[in-house]
Amino acid sequence: MSTHALKSAVQFINKKESLVVDALDGLLRASGGANLARLDGYPGVKVILRTDHKPNKNVAIIAGGGSGHEPAHAGFVGKGMLTAAVCGDVFASPAIDAVFAAIMAVTGKAGCLVIFKNYTGDRLNFGLAVERARALGKKVEVVIVRDDIALPDIPQPRGIAGVMFVEKVAGHYAEKGANLKTVAAMAQKASDGLVSLGISLSSCTLPGIGREDRVPHGKAELGLGLHGEPGVDLVNLESARQAALMVADRLFAAAKPAKSYALLVNNLGSTTALEMSLLTNEVLASKHGAKIKLVLGPAMLVSSLDMHGFSLSLLPLTPDFEKALLSPASPLVWPPIRGHVKPKLVKLPKEMKSKGYKPSKNAALAALVTKACDILVKSEATLNALDAKVGDGDTGSTIATAARHVQTALPLMPQAKLDQFFAATSDALTRTMGGSSGVLLAIFFSAASQAAAGGANWQKSLVAGLDKMMAYGGAKPGDRTMIDALMPALAALPKGVAAAAKAAREGADATAKMKSARAGRSTYVSASNLSGVTDPGAEAIALLLEGLA
Repeated sequence: MSTHALKSAVQFINKKESLVVDALDGLLRASGGANLARLDGYPGVKVILRTDHKPNKNVAIIAGGGSGHEPAHAGFVGKGMLTAAVCGDVFASPAIDAVFAAIMAVTGKAGCLVIFKNYTGDRLNFGLAVERARALGKKVEVVIVRDDIALPDIPQPRGIAGVMFVEKVAGHYAEKGANLKTVAAMAQKASDGLVSLGISLSSCTLPGIGREDRVPHGKAELGLGLHGEPGVDLVNLESARQAALMVADRLFAAAKPAKSYALLVNNLGSTTALEMSLLTNEVLASKHGAKIKLVLGPAMLVSSLDMHGFSLSLLPLTPDFEKALLSPASPLVWPPIRGHVKPKLVKLPKEMKSKGYKPSKNAALAALVTKACDILVKSEATLNALDAKVGDGDTGSTIATAARHVQTALPLMPQAKLDQFFAATSDALTRTMGGSSGVLLAIFFSAASQAAAGGANWQKSLVAGLDKMMAYGGAKPGDRTMIDALMPALAALPKGVAAAAKAAREGADATAKMKSARAGRSTYVSASNLSGVTDPGAEAIALLLEGLA
């Protein structure tokens, strides 16, 4: 019995008893007439099948299991893959009658191959249904997928996302008109070569029940099951690279030797598309990448409700498997399998080339800029937390990224000539600092450069930059932006940095008392959410000057 409490969650369901039935009907209603239907046996018989299948000509391919793994398996019914999918309730094997009904509905003289993952409930329910169909004269073969290597010493390894490769291979041969013996043999060969492993930052939320929060912050669970079963190990999460390579290293160590492999990068439920692409890059760019020829994903194929994790699957390639994986398939959600290629680079337009400032030294300026950048980098988390209350939580990261770049570029900048230094700073910000803050500060330093070139000292040059920033940005004091800290700071700067810091702090603090914003992203936030929260841009100016004072 787990000692971890279940955390309740609000979900988009009517009632958990009808969730699967409602979802399957939604799949069909949005299918656009893709030759799909369901057997008329709700709620006990939840079967999605092809209406264009020719049972006396082509072997039927049936797969299924508990729901909650969408789009598997109902989403993969279609030409070139499954003939029918048998769906149980969430994380529960389909009933014997449901499996039997599917077999009898799609199996003709060509016979039927039944594919399922290696769980006790599936083995029993699918197995008995197969025997009942055989007793009535149906030709039925079975392939049980056991690809999970999380627990290598157990006699019955679980089946997880690698089942997708098996279904695609079987679907290819069935579509080509191969006989049952050939279809089953090729599917079995694929299953025998498969290895898969998953890792997650959370368990999943059971409909109407909740989530078991057992994975501590900063940790990841390696090898947890598709139904949220505890993993084999709780590991430190250092980075996406570390997590991806941890899984990939174990997979390649367990995989059968081959010249090349097909890789499946599977989203277990709630991992964002950005994370999935990053994880894919880490695997393909690693030492293992040269061995990977084909890639399926990154995609959500066999999920575990809303689990925040991913799994990788490897299939040793043969010419037959490669042909089968690349052949056309038309299920609703099947993504194409593509080759692994290195990113192509196209040269930047010549107008984007650096203006070629001649580096020069100014020890005092370099020390000041270095210290300023250090302050902004150290303020990243503070500013992100503040921005999360009134924006999208990235102000600190945006500013810190720009600061790191300026630090790196500083030795190559024209420090001895103020106008050129301001211009070089503007160029650096246009390349590295996104969002409205980036372009506004680039305008600020560009205008300061022009003023300095005209003979203005550095203080007047910065004031000129502020004027242009306000002209183009449209903000003015009292609009709840960085201007509220920057304008009084520059006005006080002739009296010294300490005076400027005091003025900036007073200006930043005043933004927390402003009832609404009239410029910037905070204009999209209600007055109630802004109340008492300092503007992140203004806070950045105040923190910078306080650190320099």
